Amino acid sequence: MNFSFLIAAARYLVPLLMLAVLIRIAISLFSHRGEEEIWAWLCLPNGERLPVTHWETTIGRAKSCDVSVQYSTISRLHAILTRHDDGSWTISDAGSKGGISVNGKTVQSQQVRYGEMISLADVAFTLVPITPEQEAAQARYRIAPQGLKQGVTLLLLTALQVLLTACGIGVQPDYAARIASCFGALCAAQWALYGFYRAIKRRCFEPETAAFLLCSLCLSVLSSSAPDRLYKQTGAMLAGIVVFLLVGWCLRVERRAKIVRYIASVLGIALLLSAVLFGREINGARNWIYIGGLSIQPSELAKICFVFAGASSLERLVTKRNVTLFLAYTAAICVCLAIVSDFGTALIFFTAFVVIAYLRSGNLTAIALGGVGVGFIGVVAARFLPYITRRASAWGHVWENPLTTGYQQTRAMMCMAAGGLFGLGIGQGWLHYVAAADTDLVFALLGEEYGLIVAVSAVLTILLLALFVVRMSPRSRSALHTIGASAAVGMFLVQTMLNVLGTVDLLPLTGVTFPFLSAGGSAAIASWGLLAFVKSVDTRQNASFTIRLPKEVAEK
Repeated sequence: MNFSFLIAAARYLVPLLMLAVLIRIAISLFSHRGEEEIWAWLCLPNGERLPVTHWETTIGRAKSCDVSVQYSTISRLHAILTRHDDGSWTISDAGSKGGISVNGKTVQSQQVRYGEMISLADVAFTLVPITPEQEAAQARYRIAPQGLKQGVTLLLLTALQVLLTACGIGVQPDYAARIASCFGALCAAQWALYGFYRAIKRRCFEPETAAFLLCSLCLSVLSSSAPDRLYKQTGAMLAGIVVFLLVGWCLRVERRAKIVRYIASVLGIALLLSAVLFGREINGARNWIYIGGLSIQPSELAKICFVFAGASSLERLVTKRNVTLFLAYTAAICVCLAIVSDFGTALIFFTAFVVIAYLRSGNLTAIALGGVGVGFIGVVAARFLPYITRRASAWGHVWENPLTTGYQQTRAMMCMAAGGLFGLGIGQGWLHYVAAADTDLVFALLGEEYGLIVAVSAVLTILLLALFVVRMSPRSRSALHTIGASAAVGMFLVQTMLNVLGTVDLLPLTGVTFPFLSAGGSAAIASWGLLAFVKSVDTRQNASFTIRLPKEVAEK
């Protein structure tokens, strides 16, 4: 086979196939009509019926409430009506002035049945179920096809993977079996996961396809630059898929998620303390621990725990409106990261904290205090850790020190410029001789060998996930899912920004990985785990495995 011709042709075929996959993902993600699901009705004494369209519904006088009722005796945010996994309902006081009662009995939080009277101050409501006809209409809508056929998108992705496999073998013929088996394992995993979704009557696979697309590029980069690490990276990706399913299973039932939150909180601190106590220093940061022949980066795995710890249900948030404990938890994590000199990851955690703290309370004062505290930790660390000072001083001056502190970034920018729109060809670049080319500088490596179109498309893949979360969050059934997805995608965005802009010296080079794309087992597992939170906010009918199907659909 003429591999040189194939590698030359791949300069144009890879961008074409990648754009085709991305366009299909975008169309499927954003073509959803977004029709509201009605779960029950709140009936007023005058006969007016107000639809309950969320599993966590705010009731009050404010226009921002899900059910807005204009009575002067009702507080701006008066109560929370919560639907549970078993179909039962609970009404909870949100700190109102007039209080709430069920069947004339004053309560703080109480289960309520259909037909019972709920009073907010002196205004009475009756909870009424939807009719069988409405339930059947919603069931028909849930099983209606959404967007483009995902199987076709996966076929295009598979064609791209076959092309990348052949190019990798052409560049590294001595590793042909390894390259083919690793790509084969990834391809088999994506089709197996898709088949599993179809078996449980789920049709939407766009976020997973985006992740598999970036993982395919990661394997392609390693195939030409470091094929001896392919097995470890592929194993980590497969482990990440298992973590993705496990986290999704935990989020599937709210009661289960609440229990896991406490376990994750303890585990997150334990992971970072293990780095403090047993970490080995690499490139100035002591954030790696070794178990046998495996290296683990605890701070990456702690990201999943941190998001779990920060997310919470709306019923809990409105009755306990503060972020004090979470602020202390974040401070403890940042102290651990400061001790091991992992300030790039500390910035990612702080971004997630800002997102979570604002969504939990809307208290800008607490967020500001948290920012001041983290900034103080950073100043103290920079004073006593010369490694941090050297990194900061190099920012914006890499061309003045091209052989020392600016070595990586100057080479990265020159190689990107050489790549142009379509790249020099897979395996034909020079940047892979520079340290951390497939991790910290992976955006530049893509630009050099695959071209600017592919490199920018990788960034657009993360942006698509972020825009999808922004679009779906207002329709999410649970605050736990909304907060978790927003924090997870916030981490993705900051990681991508630090990785890409650090490469071209618009920001300091912090050693932060590009989600799914950069080589690294711990980073791959963490990225897949965070993707489960993104998946949980997907309330398109028949879409997410993290959301149970109604009984009548599941039995078909």
